Amino acid sequence: MLDIKYIREHSEEVKKGIEAKGVKVDISQILELDNKRRELQVIVDELRQRQKIFTVAEREQAKENKDELRLKEQELALLLGQLEAALRQLPNLPKPDVKVGESEADNEIIRTVGKIPKFKFQPKDYLELAKIHDLIDIERAAKVSGSRFGYLKNEAVLLEFALVQYGLEITRKHGFIPIVPPVLISEQAMQAMGYLEHGGEEETYHLIKDKLYLTGTSEQSVGPMHMNETFNLNELPKRYVAFSSCFRSEAGSYGKDTKGILRVHQFDKLEMVVFTTPQESDLEHEKLLAIEEELMQALKLPYQVVKMCTADLGDPAARKYDIETWIPSEGRYRETHSCSTTTDFQARRLNTRYKTAEGKYEFIHLLNGTIFAIGRTIIAILENYQQADGTIEIPKVLRPYMGKIKLIGKI
Repeated sequence: MLDIKYIREHSEEVKKGIEAKGVKVDISQILELDNKRRELQVIVDELRQRQKIFTVAEREQAKENKDELRLKEQELALLLGQLEAALRQLPNLPKPDVKVGESEADNEIIRTVGKIPKFKFQPKDYLELAKIHDLIDIERAAKVSGSRFGYLKNEAVLLEFALVQYGLEITRKHGFIPIVPPVLISEQAMQAMGYLEHGGEEETYHLIKDKLYLTGTSEQSVGPMHMNETFNLNELPKRYVAFSSCFRSEAGSYGKDTKGILRVHQFDKLEMVVFTTPQESDLEHEKLLAIEEELMQALKLPYQVVKMCTADLGDPAARKYDIETWIPSEGRYRETHSCSTTTDFQARRLNTRYKTAEGKYEFIHLLNGTIFAIGRTIIAILENYQQADGTIEIPKVLRPYMGKIKLIGKI
């Protein structure tokens, strides 16, 4: 969440920032709650101090003071709860370099990399290719689980784990610690990560009876690993690369991409998560994006880097880049990666700090970035690497992880 002191001192900036994200919250009401809380805190502190100095002879006055203190503490606890609930409705503020926009149409294309393939034959979409080579089974998945699910089969499975192994190899060279996190997390952990407000709850799977959430992305599980902990300065940056299955209800996407595995309820992903200092935060963000591009260029998939405008950031992100990969059957780029800095927004909710060189305790900055969203990357490989004879070439960097398979099938 945002620092209440910062809100007090920069109320107009905060108001503009949350409005730029399309969120309507009454800042004046929050400041009023804060003023009442501070005034009441003074009264409570005075009553507590007074309680310490009563003599034995002043037993009646001590009892009256204690009763009043109890009432004021209850009032303060209620006020603190109201203030915290109001603060949780505030999204993170966008960085100054983020463009103010009203929709995804205002996002900025930073650069375009790679050549769009020009086929000398009529290319097929990935579902046609998958059917020919028995790679994806949507029909049977629908019979078992309903819509927006799929079975990966044969070389598609090998492709998934080739991508995972390749991604782990590259990120380990960059100092990332491999991790397989839980995909079920507590309500406290999910709330702390800041994804539930403003419609986020509808996008998640909530097991109310068990008080658990299924994670929609790995950082929702990795971030809370260090909840209520303090890093030493020499431990930072702490970099993780997490493999997990992810679950999303796709509540806001009815009618969109209903066929295939582009937009599904369950998918696997390899995700980077970084804990760092505020001073190194922007540099780490650029490093995450550079690693994503390193992997895409090694796969030789055409892509573009997009810098999201304020309206397309989401609540926790202060700045976000997407990588969109060319999908031939659609004749356009589609999102395959994202890369965000959440500054200290999530760290405040998680109470994750570090000790500075001066011995002060400050909140760390949290960042995340996609290595591979497996299903979408497989789609891009199948379509961009298809050949005239119906085979599908395997990207050279993945062949060592696939038993040196170079081609998928023949028709």
